[in-house]
Amino acid sequence: MQDLHVGFIGLGIMGRPMAGHILRAGYPLTVYNRTRSKTEELASQGAQVAESPAEVAAESEVIITIVSDSPDVEEVVAGPKGILEGIKPHSVVIDMSTISPEVERNLDEKLRAKDCNLIDAPVSGGDVGAQKATLAIMAGGDQKVFERVRPILEVMGKSITYCGEVGCGQLTKLCNQILVSLNLLGVGEALTFARKNGLDPHVMIEAVKGGAAGSWQLSNLGPKIVERDFAPGFMVDLMQKDLRLVLEAAAAGKASLPATSLVRQLFCSAQAHGEGRQGTQILAKIIESLASLDQ
Repeated sequence: MQDLHVGFIGLGIMGRPMAGHILRAGYPLTVYNRTRSKTEELASQGAQVAESPAEVAAESEVIITIVSDSPDVEEVVAGPKGILEGIKPHSVVIDMSTISPEVERNLDEKLRAKDCNLIDAPVSGGDVGAQKATLAIMAGGDQKVFERVRPILEVMGKSITYCGEVGCGQLTKLCNQILVSLNLLGVGEALTFARKNGLDPHVMIEAVKGGAAGSWQLSNLGPKIVERDFAPGFMVDLMQKDLRLVLEAAAAGKASLPATSLVRQLFCSAQAHGEGRQGTQILAKIIESLASLDQ
């Protein structure tokens, strides 16, 4: 049995398998989710179920959150019956959501007033990475606090990188989302080009994925696009939230990101067609439609 008692808030596509890895690693675990039915699987494996984030905090020394957007994290941490109401001194909140770096800094200030700390540690790798504990985790915060909780992060991911002070984890994740979205746009254009010119798209993927054009997006989402599998590993709506955060931060820093702006507009088209809850690989359909390619 591990020494630290861990709390986990947010048991969605990502959170539920991540929490499961912590439980199987031997950490005492308390969980909370707004939809209580999502706690049942972990409860059957030995997790304690709390009635509120405050109760999770009262039972835990390390509290992990992974929810959808900045207002959700603010509510979980600082809202009524939130973490701040139950947290004990010297506890650590690890926020693994993808949200505003400024919000993380503000919440860290509130936690420090209670002699606690925040580590912002967003992840990349999608539902597959969460299930296989192979996530890339990029963390910001006090380095000594980061080292204290690193063994817990290593239970959920294979690449753990300390990026700097609070907020730097989120900034690094936003860089990740720029790269992911633009890479996916390239995959969609290459597949459209292949099909318009009579190439077998499966053969094209196999031919190029081992060379300089190879990428996670091509190897993992390329075949799904060809097979018309648009089930979400990561939803368009969530990517759009992340790209909004990118462009807000870019505007604040006066950084021009023309390609990121374009890909966000293309994802807007997917949302306009009612496909916001589909996987991000649906972007390829937008490119296909621009090329008058049969869907």
